[in-house]
Amino acid sequence: MSARRDSTTSAPSHVRSDSILLANVSRRGFLAGVSAFGGLVLAVGFPAALRAADPPKYGRDGMDDGWVDDPLVFVAIGEDGTVTIVCHRSEMGQGVRTGMPMIVADELEADWKRVRVAQAPGDQKRFGNQDTDGSRSTRHFFEPMRRCGAAARTMLEAAAAARWGVPVGDVEAQNHEVVHRASGRRLGYGALAKDAAKLPVPSRDTVKLKDPSRFRYIGKGNLKLLDAPDIVSGKAQYGIDTRLPGMLYAVVARPPVYGGKVAKYDAAEALKVPGVVKVVEIESSPPPAEFNPLGGVAVIARNTWAAIKGRQALKLEWNDGPNREYDSAAFKGTLEQSARKPGKVVRNEGDFDGAMAGAARRLEAEYYIPHLAHVTMEPPAATVRIANGKCEAWGCIQSPQAARDRIAKRLGMQPADVKVNVTLLGGGFGRKSKPDFMIEAAVLSKAMGGAPVKVTWTREDDLHNSYYHTVSVEHLEAGVDAQGKPVAWLHRTVAPTIISTFNPEAKNEAPFELGMTAINIPFVIPNLRIENPDATAHTRIGWFRSVSNIPHAFAVQSFVAELAAAAGRDPKDFLLELIGPARRIDPRTLGDTWNHGEDPDRYPLDTGRMRRVVETAAREAGWGKALPKGRGQGVAVAYTFVTYVAAVVEVAVNDKGELAIPRVDVAVDCGAQVNPERVRAQLQGACVMGVSLATKEEISYKAGRVEQDNYNAYEITRIDAAPREIRVHLLPGDFNAPLGGVGEPGVPPIAPALCNAIFAATGKRIRRLPIRDQLKA
Repeated sequence: MSARRDSTTSAPSHVRSDSILLANVSRRGFLAGVSAFGGLVLAVGFPAALRAADPPKYGRDGMDDGWVDDPLVFVAIGEDGTVTIVCHRSEMGQGVRTGMPMIVADELEADWKRVRVAQAPGDQKRFGNQDTDGSRSTRHFFEPMRRCGAAARTMLEAAAAARWGVPVGDVEAQNHEVVHRASGRRLGYGALAKDAAKLPVPSRDTVKLKDPSRFRYIGKGNLKLLDAPDIVSGKAQYGIDTRLPGMLYAVVARPPVYGGKVAKYDAAEALKVPGVVKVVEIESSPPPAEFNPLGGVAVIARNTWAAIKGRQALKLEWNDGPNREYDSAAFKGTLEQSARKPGKVVRNEGDFDGAMAGAARRLEAEYYIPHLAHVTMEPPAATVRIANGKCEAWGCIQSPQAARDRIAKRLGMQPADVKVNVTLLGGGFGRKSKPDFMIEAAVLSKAMGGAPVKVTWTREDDLHNSYYHTVSVEHLEAGVDAQGKPVAWLHRTVAPTIISTFNPEAKNEAPFELGMTAINIPFVIPNLRIENPDATAHTRIGWFRSVSNIPHAFAVQSFVAELAAAAGRDPKDFLLELIGPARRIDPRTLGDTWNHGEDPDRYPLDTGRMRRVVETAAREAGWGKALPKGRGQGVAVAYTFVTYVAAVVEVAVNDKGELAIPRVDVAVDCGAQVNPERVRAQLQGACVMGVSLATKEEISYKAGRVEQDNYNAYEITRIDAAPREIRVHLLPGDFNAPLGGVGEPGVPPIAPALCNAIFAATGKRIRRLPIRDQLKA
């Protein structure tokens, strides 16, 4: 796991209709163990296509295969009373293997010391949606997992009442036992499991959830991370740790340019390397590659080192294809040219042109954010074996169903004949939502007659052939009145879209990208225009922690601070004035038809909550306090993944231009916090990641090739440059109200708050990321 980053990352949700799926599977009840996940399962699912007559579906209802809340799917109880709870989401440091079972255990009245957690394989028809991205796991499954635990508790209570011959209302589950109130008789869960398993699962409308005041674990923050002991002791098993009898090891030489392919190769020298077994060409996937392998030449060996040395010995010639001239410096100029001309209008209010013409003063600024790479501590790794017409895979995957479906398609098998086992992930951030590395392992296992083959990506492979965060130029203009108050606002956002990975003709940001802090700004400005000029992708663009919120929030929040400085105003006061009074805004009125996939009626944009996080962060940071020369504070706020986060960063810049960050205060309103300890950890990790993106990270291209090879060139923030102190301030929430996301919202406000602080300390404005040596110029 990457010490600096703990999160999931986002992908657009798909809207579907609902239907009832009735699946008959082996009923072994609670005693059968987790391997059966058995029972007569009544689950709500959602087909992939939306019929024209169907109303829109939001949140978990709008995700592929919807959700499941049946206790016979997620809970097994042994005769010794051990409760095993299945986690169907991928663990990458965010704590979902603790948090999701904790919700079930609380409603179940289980003793956490007697709870074990099992990881679900990829099977969305059984478990509901398993895409661990978009800061959605707890947001979407808090209610279903509560019902799951409550239903299991209800069944145990009914079994105890039947055995004692008393009304079920006279018994109550308490800490792993069912108690008869009148007599004090008690039965443990293990003693009741067989009888409970024979009972029908109660209907949802009859299941009584706990009052939040009775929660034992939820909201308390007193449970340690389930996997922490194994992680810190080196016992945890990640995808890269998979070992199977007779396993072979492979690395792949992939096209160095997106869209390229093998022209010719000579494997003679590679086959002479001791331990090398075979050299196999993998068929290329021309753009749009989607989640398929890029192709190339694989070297299969008895160990990974032999495979790497064999790859070095290959004689390869590439046909670089149409992106062979991709050059980051030149493309920056192309984006800037587009940003300085009118583009596709995606939001238009008032009379922008008239207001600009009549403004007392006009200001403009342009911001550049480069491609970024996920660089997870554990690079992609997967193992596959094929035997008796069945395929079994192991991997560090965020989207196991996507892996299952695409492996099946590539091998010409049925998905039911493919099993995807999910290991722990040493970081994810959206890279591991794409199963290309797992498909590679499947192709190579087939080439070896079904023998188990593990594909390992080196750090160089990971940097050279990833799905990158997009590059963008953000152009902003404002017209202000005599007092410096904005009367007109223009934002042109220019960036290759993620949709280009699926459709190479796509040249505009998708609604879900524009809905990430570009069009959905709630500022009280009467004349506003947001435009989205075309941009062509020349590499694979993919989801990244907080996605397009990163460039959009950096530009918008930096420009607000620039306007405040031009007006001679305090940046925090100026920001609050732009946000305006507390009000609940339907995001559709801002042109945002996405709203993170959530119901706009349940999740309006609430400027009161946005104001509160700004005010809280500022108050806790001592905003406006006297600071010595070379020190300054900056503020920024972002509404992302239906959560509100504000940051105040304090910086110190010495005479040599060296940057230090003594303190960061982060205020978050994500609604009620199911696991406050993990929320704090996520925000701390997001803060360090935000600092890293702002100060160090950049992927650049020359002749179509990524220039960075390893951490010496793709730098990340190390401990000596991390903020000395990160204070996270959690605003209280209501467990009866909708929850927000946590994994990603902490990233976007950090870069603008940091750069605004640098301006306060030095008078130097940063408009291009990463900062690197700009302070030394």
